[in-house]
Amino acid sequence: MSAYTLRGNTGDWEVVVGLEVHAQVTSNAKLFSGAATEFGAEPNTQVSLVDAAMPGMLPVPNRECIRQAVRTGMAIDAQINTWSRFDRKNYFYADLPQGYQISQLYHPLVGEGAIDISLDEKNPDASGKRIGVERIHVEQDAGKLMHDQHPTRSYVDLNRSGVALMEIVSKPDLASPAEAGAYLRKLRAILRYVGSCDGNMEEGSMRADVNVSVRRPGEPLGTRTETKNVNSVRFVMAVVEQEAKRQIEVIEDGGKIVQETRLYDPDRNETRSMRSKEDAHDYRYFPDPDLLPLELDQAFLDECRASLPELPDAKRARYEALGVTPYHAAVLTAEVENARWFDSLLETGAKPVAAANWVTSELFGALNRLGKDIGSSPITPDGAAELLALVADGTLSGSLAKQVFEIMLETGQGAGAVVEERGLKQTSDTGEIEKVIANVMAANADKVADYRGGKDKLFGFFVGQTMKAMGGKANPGVVNDLLKTALG
Repeated sequence: MSAYTLRGNTGDWEVVVGLEVHAQVTSNAKLFSGAATEFGAEPNTQVSLVDAAMPGMLPVPNRECIRQAVRTGMAIDAQINTWSRFDRKNYFYADLPQGYQISQLYHPLVGEGAIDISLDEKNPDASGKRIGVERIHVEQDAGKLMHDQHPTRSYVDLNRSGVALMEIVSKPDLASPAEAGAYLRKLRAILRYVGSCDGNMEEGSMRADVNVSVRRPGEPLGTRTETKNVNSVRFVMAVVEQEAKRQIEVIEDGGKIVQETRLYDPDRNETRSMRSKEDAHDYRYFPDPDLLPLELDQAFLDECRASLPELPDAKRARYEALGVTPYHAAVLTAEVENARWFDSLLETGAKPVAAANWVTSELFGALNRLGKDIGSSPITPDGAAELLALVADGTLSGSLAKQVFEIMLETGQGAGAVVEERGLKQTSDTGEIEKVIANVMAANADKVADYRGGKDKLFGFFVGQTMKAMGGKANPGVVNDLLKTALG
């Protein structure tokens, strides 16, 4: 990947970025209680006695949450620690009833791994970069304060209190807004393929803390800031760019960067200071005395690995091996629902290259126009297979196939039914086509003479007139062959 630098008043600067992504674990309950985690529930309706920190209530780890975190680690080829431990991170805040958060500082569940990213969909391998992942640990989320419900008081909603999070910490290997965006998109895709997080950033089930520092090319790392709870790929990229520019201005004006926590204001497209950055000792971490260490046996690990689906990179490689272009393979595998739909289409026996071309252009174009995603597509994989088969066997030309597809979208009918009902079948009847060609040539005798006199470009005119006269139903290949003979 090409180097990304920012030009300051005194020269060039490099950007160094690390992301800490908090991903809500897909599970049947919270991390240490049986309370539900449904999004959008009425405030304080999904709170157990454990979540509310009632005296005497003890946490019990949710096996499914641990399983999903382990599967995520395996998906990025990370070290799975068969022995890990929970720690208490002590701080007081109104939406944290216990007065501490149960997390994992010293002995996380998942160790080092890596994620491969690309900045060029058309040639993913040529622009690839491997981003290190330092760790994945599991922890409980806090509740939510609401300051706009009363003129003088703040309310607290504890529905999120105790929700299981995976904190996925990258190494400072990202060096531009584009790389940060590509990493977050790729991580989100992996989580959604694995099924360990739904990746819905708008609902807060995936958010990123963005660590940014700047330095002169080749110099040691600078002081970093952390911008908290950024909830879209676009905003993460904006934070990297704006925070880097801010830091450069401060340094070039003779100031120093303070290690601190900041917030991003998307309306102003700027970051602002929230609080000074705490160190681990400020939280007085110590092992949680209510929880035994997690010890994973081989049978559990084997089950986790066996449950993993085909992941994005492997699926893309399989599509390319079938002849699909790298660009189309990248588009088809970017979202798990699209890949599953395409796999269903391939299972019908559709030819991979033709199917990929049609899905990425015709189907995705129509869905975008209709404001739908693949999950609400009016066309099923079986319906698409029927349409593609009619093109492959010569029943439909490309232009007729477009007409049939539009009718299918409007009516929900199958391709075969549309062709029969509306008489849209392509004709390869040479006798019929020859008659039309003779009429076209007779009506354009001057252009026939011009063509025979050397104006070869007029050939396209005769093709167009013939196809128009036959309502687009003539086989273009047959038309071309017969015209060449007729025109001499």
